[in-house]
Amino acid sequence: MLRWELKVYPYDYLPVLLSKTPVVYLSIAVLISTLTACANGSVSKNVEQAVAPDPSLQSNPAIFAETNTQITSSTSSVSLPDNFPENIPKYPNAKLIEIQASTNTDNRPEKQIFTRWQSYDPSNVIADFYRSQLQNNNWQIFQQPQNQTEGIFEAKNEQLLLKVSINPKSINNSSNQTQNFTELLITYTQNNIDKNKLENRDIASTSDQNNNHQFIGPKLPDSQITSAQDNPINNNQIRLENPEFNDLNQVPPEWRRQIRDLAKLGVLSVAQTANNSNSSPQSQSFEPDKIITRREYTRWLVATNNAMYANNPAKKIRLASANTQPAFRDVLPSDPDFPTIQGLAEAGLISSSLSGDATAVLFRPDAPLTREHLLMWKVPLDTRQALPNSSLEAVKQTWGFQDTEKIDPKALRAILADFQNAEKSNIRRVFGYTTLFQPKKAVTRAEAGAALSYFGLQSEGMSTTEALKLQVE
Repeated sequence: MLRWELKVYPYDYLPVLLSKTPVVYLSIAVLISTLTACANGSVSKNVEQAVAPDPSLQSNPAIFAETNTQITSSTSSVSLPDNFPENIPKYPNAKLIEIQASTNTDNRPEKQIFTRWQSYDPSNVIADFYRSQLQNNNWQIFQQPQNQTEGIFEAKNEQLLLKVSINPKSINNSSNQTQNFTELLITYTQNNIDKNKLENRDIASTSDQNNNHQFIGPKLPDSQITSAQDNPINNNQIRLENPEFNDLNQVPPEWRRQIRDLAKLGVLSVAQTANNSNSSPQSQSFEPDKIITRREYTRWLVATNNAMYANNPAKKIRLASANTQPAFRDVLPSDPDFPTIQGLAEAGLISSSLSGDATAVLFRPDAPLTREHLLMWKVPLDTRQALPNSSLEAVKQTWGFQDTEKIDPKALRAILADFQNAEKSNIRRVFGYTTLFQPKKAVTRAEAGAALSYFGLQSEGMSTTEALKLQVE
């Protein structure tokens, strides 16, 4: 078989090209003239500008980096002054945006300092941070958020008056995407309240309570004995042996005697306010419509239970020692209510890691008490036995609540057991006839007092009236 092999070299191809028709010459000439014309024309300049490198890259090499117009651009020139108080908690993941100073409006010479911060952390995390920091660093808290997402803290110590506003917000970024962040407004001024007036309003020290054999409420361990001035969280709370409330007319008539008896038992903490600080030591305001916190309710719960069963040690709740490992990260041994809250956790009356709930790491002591938690902590002290198994369907069939699905599954057993207590059930005595339980609704001081006025089952229980008779005997 014959095989043909063709090799083409560049120089061999050139004669072939030149031997072609004149059309080829014409095409080459047109191409060269066009390129020559473009080299000096506007078209070439436009092309050159379009593909030329951006000279700004030399001065700003991070031009393509993602920027945060809400925070980073504003914080580069803003910094805290050197005299910013070190004891004001600063959230670590917040950036300072603005700082201003203005003279107070009440003709005092002190300046009010206003600072604005922003953070990408959730508002509830920031609220928990400030609640914990203020409590653990000896701030006296006058106001705090009523929910876990936003609100205002107002507090003071010996040097400062502080206000922290927490506001969740959202913006649209350059990509038209919604971005959530939290704005913090921290305002402070010097605290020049007359210390003599504060001393007149301060209460007897906790050590006085522990040495007073007439005091029936929970007593702190010796290692926790400090004065009320050392525990500003509670130094606007007093416990009186036989106080007469001056606002019982605001309490429903069927609860007035019960609240009065609880006061006589010495188990209620009474808030001292500017309106009643100069009143008789035996005449205080109960504030029945005020929302009760989880902290305050646990204090009342333990004190009332132990007072009613003063002669029955087997039914008392033991307070925890200061050396106990805390069950909650936000209730440490330095907290004045640690013995009470920790004691309830160790008794299994409050859900915690001790009872097998790995998610219950925070107690949130200053959050409002809800209806379902009132039942969860109180009913086991009524039944004194294991709670029955329950389900949404069982609660719906017994109570007939229209909002059963909103109830925390952990509360279902207590709510079903409360139904079995007939007319002595907490729900019937406190909330009356209702087809809506409203499990997340906050509880008032009057409602909490009504619930605590009776412990036990319908067939066998203890009322405040009976407990007072035992005291007399």
